[in-house]
Amino acid sequence: MKNKHLLIPVLAIAIIAACKTQQSVSGNASTQQSQFASISAYSRPDYHPTANRLIDITHIKLDVTPDWKKRYLYGKAEITATPYFYPTKTIELDARGMDIKNVIFLDSAMKVQTRDGAIITDWKYENNVIRITLPREYARKEKLYIEIDYTAKPNELKEGGSAAISSDKGLYFIDPDDTDPTIPRQFWTQGETQASSAWFPCIDRPNEKMTTEIYMHVEPNLVTLSNGLLVDSKLDEDGLKVDHWKMNQPHATYLVMMAAGDFKVVKDTWRGKEVSYYVEPEFEKYGRSVFGKTPKMLEFFSTILGVEYPWDKYSQICGREYVSGAMENTTATLHSDFLQMDDRELLDGSFEEYISHELFHQWFGDYVTAESWSNLPLNESFATYGEYLWIEHEYGREWADQHHYESLQGYLYEAGVPHTNPDEPGKMEPLIRFNYEAQEDMFDSHSYNKGGQVLHMLRLEVGDEAFFASLKYFLETNKFQAVEIHNLRLAFETVTGRDLNWFFNQWFMSPGHPELEMTYKWDAAMKRQVVIIEQFQDLSKGAPIFRLPMNVDVYVNGKVKREQIVCDSKRDTFYFDTDAKPDLVNVDPNRPTLCWRIDNHTDAEWAYMYRHAKGYSDRVQAIEAIAPRGAETTVAKQVITEAIHDHHYYIRIQALWRTFAMADSISDQLKQLALKDSSANVRETALYMLTEAGDSVAALEVARQTINDQSYAVFSQSLYAITKYSREEGMKLSAKYENEQHRQIKLALARNYGDHGSDEQQAWFEKTMFTLSGRSQISFLYSYSEFLMHCKTSTVEKSIAGLERLHATSFSTTTKYFSTFVMRRLQLHYTNLATANGEKIEQLGGPKKSNPRIDRLKEEQAEALRMAGILETRRKALK
Repeated sequence: MKNKHLLIPVLAIAIIAACKTQQSVSGNASTQQSQFASISAYSRPDYHPTANRLIDITHIKLDVTPDWKKRYLYGKAEITATPYFYPTKTIELDARGMDIKNVIFLDSAMKVQTRDGAIITDWKYENNVIRITLPREYARKEKLYIEIDYTAKPNELKEGGSAAISSDKGLYFIDPDDTDPTIPRQFWTQGETQASSAWFPCIDRPNEKMTTEIYMHVEPNLVTLSNGLLVDSKLDEDGLKVDHWKMNQPHATYLVMMAAGDFKVVKDTWRGKEVSYYVEPEFEKYGRSVFGKTPKMLEFFSTILGVEYPWDKYSQICGREYVSGAMENTTATLHSDFLQMDDRELLDGSFEEYISHELFHQWFGDYVTAESWSNLPLNESFATYGEYLWIEHEYGREWADQHHYESLQGYLYEAGVPHTNPDEPGKMEPLIRFNYEAQEDMFDSHSYNKGGQVLHMLRLEVGDEAFFASLKYFLETNKFQAVEIHNLRLAFETVTGRDLNWFFNQWFMSPGHPELEMTYKWDAAMKRQVVIIEQFQDLSKGAPIFRLPMNVDVYVNGKVKREQIVCDSKRDTFYFDTDAKPDLVNVDPNRPTLCWRIDNHTDAEWAYMYRHAKGYSDRVQAIEAIAPRGAETTVAKQVITEAIHDHHYYIRIQALWRTFAMADSISDQLKQLALKDSSANVRETALYMLTEAGDSVAALEVARQTINDQSYAVFSQSLYAITKYSREEGMKLSAKYENEQHRQIKLALARNYGDHGSDEQQAWFEKTMFTLSGRSQISFLYSYSEFLMHCKTSTVEKSIAGLERLHATSFSTTTKYFSTFVMRRLQLHYTNLATANGEKIEQLGGPKKSNPRIDRLKEEQAEALRMAGILETRRKALK
């Protein structure tokens, strides 16, 4: 699953944890011991072992019909199973919030079993579990056949979720009444983590694998997708189309999916297998622009892993209002609808990392699956590293290292580094962790970002040939199985002949990361360079003293010599013989070691690193270190000025962000970058720096030229710059775009009005917010909250009704949340305003004193409190 990097302002989303629906339906069954193991024997109540396996489901056949009006799914499940090892007379199946109509047993000839002429139906349904008492005790390898008639009611479940996966309803109806012309009618499923049991009875654990087939009854105009291949399609007696999808290879319960809607299918092939992209009709002509590198990715991953793509086909589909970033359902990845882009949007960046991430999951996560959520990094760390591998192959090492460096920053941010706020120490957990509050907690920057960094270090530790040979061995020896971290370690040890316990223990099983300080001393008498490396991570929180094999590059008189060292103590001292004082000593060149570091270099050494070290991470770290003195020292200014013309676009951006204090002196260079740089992202950033630097003449001159740039990002920044320095011109120009229908134009106007608009634009905001969905709507609502904070209170009162209507009519949990978020943000705004006025009143003599200024402040305070009260009352009513 891909769930990171929302393209919206950073917002805290509080989501209530899931509560199971309590329901009981009986059919003569006696209560049996739970199939799923109690964990009371473990010392910690939040310890989560791998689920015990008493029953092995080998095949599930589903026959399902959606009820759009009721938001129900009518289903029949035929389940084939065997006892896993021990004889059993009981089966337990997960089924969340369903109506269970009947459960019957079938014999080996698939005939209904009876006892004394009566159909055997010994079962009980309570606490979201169907407990079935079998006619007799069944031994290992004996097949069981069970048929269940049920109705799934996903919209009636108490909804849970997390920041990573915002809902756990399992089945989602999008515009089910087909009343919104801006939103297509669809349904799709989301199984991870344990939500498949919201739409079909199953053992909803990641270590359960089976083959599947699904018969979907839908309107003839709808296109369907599921796992495996489409076997046939025909009409039933009600005139509905019945699409029969069959998955002939076993896969995990959470990877079972289905979807249907008004999609166009763009088809490719790879080695004779179908590769297809399901998109909304308006994006059909852009399908290959977005997804067209998929066959090339399939070829690359199959070749580098030595294991050919193991499934019968590969499809990708874009679902409206999807609850996460993307999901690697076996053979049928579900993406968010924001991947649907036209050619102009693609100028501002693609989502190749999402596409490669989900595709790499087809090996790591689908073919071989983590046996428990505690072992989730076996899925997500690999998929994250799959992004690196693809970028390295397609665009080169430097582009891959840029992606890797940004991923590292994401992990360090979550880990609370640098330690600037003692009240927020950050999250520091082992990669493999059995203690967590909810399984969704595992979907974090540890499992993704840190895990990808660790795999890269493992690759460097054993070498490329051994790394990929070990992955091939791991995949081939564990195919179609569920595994834990030790399976991966043993695969590497089998291939390499090396003991790697030290590596896996410190990186996978221990929390934290190295925090290093490097100190450099030149010993002129001995003609040697002294390097002291200290590890200062907090050992009291479980972090170890790490063993760190690293390279050291020593630059002397324009030549570089590479040395190898191993840090394994609290303080290590290394000596390097040199004929002269080095120009630079670069510990861990290009920064492959996951760590936080304090590098005590001089500005001259940082400048040397930027100019002479070849790695992306070396150069960007040199910029970050020297930039604070960009307006103070000649060498720092020279480096930043050089870096804004670096050959790598992202280093140009990093350098541009650090030109605030020196923007006046490089105004001409900023203008040229904004007008002529090959990267739309650089053009946007350069214009932003011009705008924020206060150079109204230069910013207006450039913005009037770039307003017609094909990049939407540059267009948005141009409109903003014009309005900032020539409000009348900017507002007239904005008004001309108010009837444009493209989402990016709407977002550009919302951003512009958010800062520079007035009450008269409220009608446009209210009308437009109903025409957007997904992340576009979230960004829009954030701008709407910015806009309303500088409107009259009468305008804000008027806006509340529209937000309530959006909340009432939306079927999206995220939209409902953000409609209340706007109200909550405004409530806090007015509360803070009232507090600030109270402080001013006290400073002027207190509330009992009266003069025109104090009286005016009292009136404003009273109005702010009134608005805060209205917003709080109306917002709470929505919950």
